[in-house]
Amino acid sequence: MMSSTSCKKTLEVDSTHLATEGLQWKSITDTRSALIGTYGLFRAALADNNAHWLWGELRNGDFVSYSRSDLSAINTGSLNAAFPVVEQLKNWRRFYAVINSASLFIERAHEVHEIDPLYTEVNLKIDIAQARALRAFAYFYMARIWGDVPLITSSHDNGSFEARPRTDEATVLAFAEKELLAAAQELPYKYGVAPAEYYNETEGRWNGVLLTKNSAYAILAHIAAWSGNYLNADAYTEFVINNYTKSGIDYSTIEQLTSSDQFFNGKNAKQIVAFNFVDGHGESTASGHIEQLTLAQPLVLKQNPEIFVPKDSISVIFNDPENRDIRFGIDTVSGLVRTNYFTNYSGATPIFSKIKVLRGGSTEGNFAIFSSAIVFTRLEEIILLRAEALTALGKIEEALPLLNSIRNRRSLSSIITDSREELINEIFGERRRELMGEGHRWYDQVRFHRLMQSDPEFSKLINSGGVYWPVADQVLKNNTSLSQNAYWD
Repeated sequence: MMSSTSCKKTLEVDSTHLATEGLQWKSITDTRSALIGTYGLFRAALADNNAHWLWGELRNGDFVSYSRSDLSAINTGSLNAAFPVVEQLKNWRRFYAVINSASLFIERAHEVHEIDPLYTEVNLKIDIAQARALRAFAYFYMARIWGDVPLITSSHDNGSFEARPRTDEATVLAFAEKELLAAAQELPYKYGVAPAEYYNETEGRWNGVLLTKNSAYAILAHIAAWSGNYLNADAYTEFVINNYTKSGIDYSTIEQLTSSDQFFNGKNAKQIVAFNFVDGHGESTASGHIEQLTLAQPLVLKQNPEIFVPKDSISVIFNDPENRDIRFGIDTVSGLVRTNYFTNYSGATPIFSKIKVLRGGSTEGNFAIFSSAIVFTRLEEIILLRAEALTALGKIEEALPLLNSIRNRRSLSSIITDSREELINEIFGERRRELMGEGHRWYDQVRFHRLMQSDPEFSKLINSGGVYWPVADQVLKNNTSLSQNAYWD
């Protein structure tokens, strides 16, 4: 249950509650509702307007718009274009709803521990660790999008507080790293492991739903890589790779990755960091899923997709000279197209169908109902991130086997090289293929060009702050302490 009360000058964000103050912070039921509600707010922040993919996949990405001018504007980096969707994507208010909810939990959960004997000290520590990790993750997510953002570390639940100026990105990321490191000390590898339960539920209920110790270190690895601190990225990814089995994490075969009832369906432990839509909980929706943008006939009744990867791009991306890639390729013996990633390749518009979690495989009118999770990272992504970190540090002999382990799982032959530049190109080329449609492409391009410094135009975009999004006009209007990103001013 969620309701809102008005806050004045709160970075234009309404203070978000999970229940009225008269009912909250009295029992273990209240803490469960508050904590799960914070996860729900984070999911909403990513799902609203399909933001996770429009931020991460569409800008300068492999996907292009079929016919929508607003999506074309994002694709070409015209982020001040006068479209409602573009303006909404420039607004960070939903992330501050997550942050405020998490801060409120951190401040108030101890009250339940003092009143309700069922809410143990262990439960309290684990729950506060999750709230701290969620808040830190929200700040990292915003820093990648907007750069400098206001850093607020306490809740504002009294209806009014003064506006805050923007805090420089490095300070925000340092705060997020510190919070995640502290949270990781308390977070378990699994929840509800027998004979113990977590909120009266066993691990099957929580796998893939809640942030674990491995989740925290995975996010830490991303913060370090985005900051260019590859020493830390090396250490954090090493932790996940050494401990992933403790959380029930494993590799995904191509069949598991692309089947409608496997990796992306609902929740599972392989989703190291994810926000799920579980059909059994009544969470399937028509929006907030990449399928809403990418699927069309013959998979659903919709005539054309909103976005698609053109054939020319597909042939460049999936460029294995031996034509063995099981994600996409044309079989040299049968001449048939491998359809794990794309359907209708012989038609004018290939349909990206890697992720296609239709509820029961049914359609309703021109739109399907979907149950796919928003997955931030999985094991294959972490391994490639570690290969990136090691290569950036000049440890080519250690990075090569990691890259080749992913290539070999997709039937590609191993790469042999002693060139740092060639290996960086191969790692990011593999990330482009393996993670297509998962929201990484834009951020990968920024990190790639920071490492390579081989594209003067992109380097200029980085140095001028153009890689970040502008701040919504409504945000600036509601908080005069804020300033626009200089590139977009």
